[in-house]
Amino acid sequence: MDDPQTKVLPIALASDHGGFRLKSLISAEVKRLGLEVFDLGVFDELSADYPDQAKLLAERVLSGNSEKGVLVCGTGIGMSIAANRFKGIRAALCHDEYTARMSRLHNNANVLVLGGRVLGDAAALGILNVWLSEDFEGGRHLTRINKLEALG
Repeated sequence: MDDPQTKVLPIALASDHGGFRLKSLISAEVKRLGLEVFDLGVFDELSADYPDQAKLLAERVLSGNSEKGVLVCGTGIGMSIAANRFKGIRAALCHDEYTARMSRLHNNANVLVLGGRVLGDAAALGILNVWLSEDFEGGRHLTRINKLEALG
């Protein structure tokens, strides 16, 4: 029987139409890594509004049903802005492996945001792999995270 305290929660994914193709690649990569995916859509390239998708993912992470999430839109900017409106979400728009690493180590980012129209596939998957492999360092960084949470 699985110990509920060691159960790995699914990685939540969501995109708008501009991020649909990259989200599909990310889903396959997360599964290849042996992790479960919870895909909140979109499921095609028909026009969709990024705030709606960011809200679905933020609510899932905040509910505790997923510990981490990945959002993808055309540039990543809209999704990042939308997700960070939710108290408790620390969404990091990353463009390289270094920013992905730092977003986990220092900022304890619980949502990775990527731009489907600005990143190549190999770069995006590299960022994803680094982001999923890093853990929060805590220490002095926890003090800063607590200050962020106190901002409201």
